[in-house]
Amino acid sequence: MAIDILDRSITPAFQTIQEVFIPPVKNITLSNGLPLHIINVGEQPIIKLELIFNAGNWFDDNKGVSFFTAKMLNEGTSAHNSASINQFFDQYGAFTEFTHSVDRASFVVYGLSKHLGQLLPMVQEILQDSSFPQKELDTIKKIQQQTIQVNQEKTSFVANQKIRNSIFGETHPYGTNLSQEIIENITRENLVKYYQSHWQNQPFRIFLSGKITEQEIEAVNNILGNIPVGNAHTTSYEHTDGGIEATSFLIEKENALQSSIRLGKQLFTRSHPDYFNMLIVNEVLGGYFGSRLMKNIREEKGLTYGIGSNVVPFSKNGYFIVGTDVKKEFTQLTIDEIIKEIQVLRTELVSEEELTTVRNYMSGAFAGSLNTPFEIADRYKVIMSEQLPLDFYQQYFQHIQQITSEDILEAAQKHLDPDSLIEVAVGGK
Repeated sequence: MAIDILDRSITPAFQTIQEVFIPPVKNITLSNGLPLHIINVGEQPIIKLELIFNAGNWFDDNKGVSFFTAKMLNEGTSAHNSASINQFFDQYGAFTEFTHSVDRASFVVYGLSKHLGQLLPMVQEILQDSSFPQKELDTIKKIQQQTIQVNQEKTSFVANQKIRNSIFGETHPYGTNLSQEIIENITRENLVKYYQSHWQNQPFRIFLSGKITEQEIEAVNNILGNIPVGNAHTTSYEHTDGGIEATSFLIEKENALQSSIRLGKQLFTRSHPDYFNMLIVNEVLGGYFGSRLMKNIREEKGLTYGIGSNVVPFSKNGYFIVGTDVKKEFTQLTIDEIIKEIQVLRTELVSEEELTTVRNYMSGAFAGSLNTPFEIADRYKVIMSEQLPLDFYQQYFQHIQQITSEDILEAAQKHLDPDSLIEVAVGGK
């Protein structure tokens, strides 16, 4: 019997993705006016319930308070301590997450659809009656301080912190970092006050994804739809646009064997007209394994195991960043090569062959990110939270197919002037 031998010198055939389908979201208003967004997708009887509050860094006048409030929400109520809360969710095979970011904070519950009605009363109790016990706060503060102490010895951690507060400013919600001193000054009274003003009886968005029936929707309305909701808390922080002056920072660490390099600048939000173009510019430069930075600095020169660039959008602003780790003696050479690749992108048209590769990669990656109801819900979470058009991601996919080399050149010239980039090197040169 003849055996077919695979010829690995021939590129496998592939088919370009022409369109993607994103299941629609169903929007419902609960009895108390709260918005419920339903993504009814999948055959497995599981659900993700996510409650999103305006309680991130942007809404925090005191550094660190919003972070510790989110961390402490499930540490106790008047009727239950942290152990009994965890045991309650465990008995239903469910688990919780409390997330905190620069813009928002979330209370997330994963579980079986049939148990949602039993889980919701505890969710309501945590939302309305968290007690913030002092003992647990002391423990969490100590853990966080130890984590920071360990991380401060890592050049990559220090570089990430420095580039963010250099891009936005150390007092800006997007540039602030937790420190030992900030953590030490956090008190239980801080958290209780923040909880009362930003969580307790405050408006929030609800995302319910998975296999959803009318029974689950009714359960959500019966419990969460009966929570008293007051007026939304507004932040006193005044956001101002305008970049921080481009400069270079070298933070020397005598015992470090490598340097962590970061180059970045302020950019913009997802609603900016050039956002889609800059995503594709970024992909060509350093957004995937076949990018120019990877080919030059990793494959050709062998200066690093990995290098990449990213466009990071937040609700009120965003930034562009390039990052890598190299041996100390290669620090300046690596920075020079990064700048060189940016200049090439600003002066020469991307070939049709390279653009086709990037289009196919981005289209495939996007289609692959829509495999589960929870991933689809994450897309709608961005759309609803940032008031984007419902077809935002369809527009994104179409833009990938339609962008030209001239569009890429124009966006790179407009937004990636090397003289506008802040440079950070932690380790040495």
